[in-house]
Amino acid sequence: MTLRKTLSVAIALATLSGTAAAEGLKFDKADNRFSWDSLSKFQKMDLNGKTIRFDGPWIDGDEANLRTVIAYFEEATGATVEYNGSNDFEQLVLVDMKAGNPPNLAAWPQPGTVSELASQGNLVALSDSVEQAVATNYAAGQSWVDLGTYKGADGKEAMFGLPYNVNLKSLVWYVPENFEEMGYEIPQSMEELIALSDQIVKDGGTPWCIGMESGGATGWVGTDWMEDLMLRTQPPSVYDQWVSNEMPFNDPKVIEVMNTFGQFVLNDDYVDGSSSAVASIFFGDSPKGLFDTPPKCYMHRQASFIPAFFPDQYKETIGTDSDFFYFPSYESKDLGNPVLGGGTLITMMKDSPESQVFMDYLTSPIAHELWMAGQGFLTPHKGAKLEAYSSDTLRKQGEIFLNATTFRFDASDLMPGAIGAGAFWTGMVDFTSGKSAEEVTTDIQKAWDAIK
Repeated sequence: MTLRKTLSVAIALATLSGTAAAEGLKFDKADNRFSWDSLSKFQKMDLNGKTIRFDGPWIDGDEANLRTVIAYFEEATGATVEYNGSNDFEQLVLVDMKAGNPPNLAAWPQPGTVSELASQGNLVALSDSVEQAVATNYAAGQSWVDLGTYKGADGKEAMFGLPYNVNLKSLVWYVPENFEEMGYEIPQSMEELIALSDQIVKDGGTPWCIGMESGGATGWVGTDWMEDLMLRTQPPSVYDQWVSNEMPFNDPKVIEVMNTFGQFVLNDDYVDGSSSAVASIFFGDSPKGLFDTPPKCYMHRQASFIPAFFPDQYKETIGTDSDFFYFPSYESKDLGNPVLGGGTLITMMKDSPESQVFMDYLTSPIAHELWMAGQGFLTPHKGAKLEAYSSDTLRKQGEIFLNATTFRFDASDLMPGAIGAGAFWTGMVDFTSGKSAEEVTTDIQKAWDAIK
């Protein structure tokens, strides 16, 4: 099969999430939607007969899109990439690792796992070419290098994880028709966002819908607010000290951030259903007030996944019936455009020349664009063409990544489980239920001290 024919099928598969409907769909290089030039150095490599085992969390449509990316590499180099996707892949990989049979590559959604594996000597440090590609070609490149950098078994820091396929949390959702009817403009700074909230109250409306109930995970919504506000009120170095507990959880800086969150969540005029109800409102129901007539609220801060919880008739009409804007930074703080999110880190568990080549390939624009043409993929890669995204929604979210000056991974996911998925969640519920920021942050620090 010729490379061009393979790519035509591959891109079609990406566009249609791997369905059979792609058969016969043609794409021409002349449309210039993909960075074909990044093929050249891989075409020159002969990896025939070489096999790379790659394990990860992507299944179903995500797996189909990844296989498109893999097919492009296989056709260009002659190598075979055996991808194994599973909901239980982490446990399966760890079992194989203990048995002395790890995959060449593995993708991890939790940086904490990467840190632990690196410190145990179970990961291979990535090449300088990968680190340089991320530093140079990713927006806020050093942030992404830092995300993948950990101490190895020798105690020295090295880049062990390549960020690939990321997600975005720093978003505010709204209904354009509601804004237009009231003459509201999209705020460009946090000061303008607060002024808009005050104006909505003055006009007789409610600015925000916030819900934190999530079963055993109740409170995580509040941690996301805290993380976004930490990045907008403090330098990234302070965020990092907070995550590692180098700075105590009850430091005045953290208390200030929690009280800033309180300006939103503890203000009955600001929150639909009153602040006392926030902890009992299911997070998936909370944005539905945007679509009521008259609206129960005008804004909802939540990650890119939240449209899945919109009323059915609005789930597929983003950009018309609903839209989003960047959760803005303070103009007065001069901290740039920070972005909060998550994503996966691809690691090398068993070295081989062909695995090194594949990791280099994953830093190339085409390895991002092929999945961008499908669904469920965002990237901060500056060389990947925005035109490759399959929807205006993804393209707009991708632009937010490209405009970011700092990226930080979700703090609660980086903290020890007893804190990030325990005391921190509980603390946010306690805060919205009447405890002071000083009391809540001190309780969380006590919990952290207990596990040291």
